[in-house]
Amino acid sequence: MSPRKSDPAIRIAAIEALVCRDVGRGTQALIEASRGGLQQAATALTDAKSVGLITGFFVPRDDVAAAETDGPVGAALLAASLAGCGVPVRIAVDSPCARVVRAALAAAGCGVAIDEMGVKDRPGLERAVQAWRKAGISHAVSIERCGRSADGRPRNMRGVDVSAWTAPLDDLFLAGDWVRIAVGDGGNEIGMGKLPAGQIAANVANGAAIASVTGCDHLIVAGVSNWGAYGLMAALAVLRADWARVVLRFLTADCDREVTRAIVEKAGAVDGVTARREATVDGFGPQIHGEVIDRLRLIARPPGEH
Repeated sequence: MSPRKSDPAIRIAAIEALVCRDVGRGTQALIEASRGGLQQAATALTDAKSVGLITGFFVPRDDVAAAETDGPVGAALLAASLAGCGVPVRIAVDSPCARVVRAALAAAGCGVAIDEMGVKDRPGLERAVQAWRKAGISHAVSIERCGRSADGRPRNMRGVDVSAWTAPLDDLFLAGDWVRIAVGDGGNEIGMGKLPAGQIAANVANGAAIASVTGCDHLIVAGVSNWGAYGLMAALAVLRADWARVVLRFLTADCDREVTRAIVEKAGAVDGVTARREATVDGFGPQIHGEVIDRLRLIARPPGEH
């Protein structure tokens, strides 16, 4: 048996190299600064008692106003995987992104509790905090969720203030003593505050304005945030042999394609890079994402299986 297939650390390093690579945003320095975060995050999740997910990134651009395809797809498939392995899951989202998140969960076949709140709905946010505490959330996972910048306002990659469409779910992420895991790909997402001060400003366009100050315990800087979620799934399959078959059932190119198509056709999601209502993510079509997933499956499948 090759070391690559027998040594979990080597396999997870290969997973991280595949999903954590710059795809043109100037994030390589951020990726290097967070190297090892995938292994740390996956290891933490192996003993999760209950998981709370946060996702949804709204795109207001010209005549477009919709949630983007990156984030909800990966969150839904991770949620389905964890729920299938017997880990209770709930997911928090604000109203502008709720329809897309619900469509993603439905397409993934995942019936988990949803905590929805309005953008300025402080009581709704507090209800979500109490619901997470009552549910005994042990791990909070944020996937592609715009976080607060230094002046307290969430900004997209263009530097546009999107607070009118973005509830402060940073407050939920930080509200409990749960382990905090974050996945992002640009520097403006929840969790990026873990990076060294000034690093986002030095490497990413508009970085000084957009850099999120909300930190986390374990950070995954991926090329595409959905890939970060898939990397977590693959790493969990490596670390928990008893979970592998369930996780790999959801870690397929078909699942990715079907959930992405569903949120576009049924809920009006758009590609966050192109702002087009099409079944692409960050400008990449299903063949690109499918190739990444196929390679993840080769690494993650149990040794000896074909």
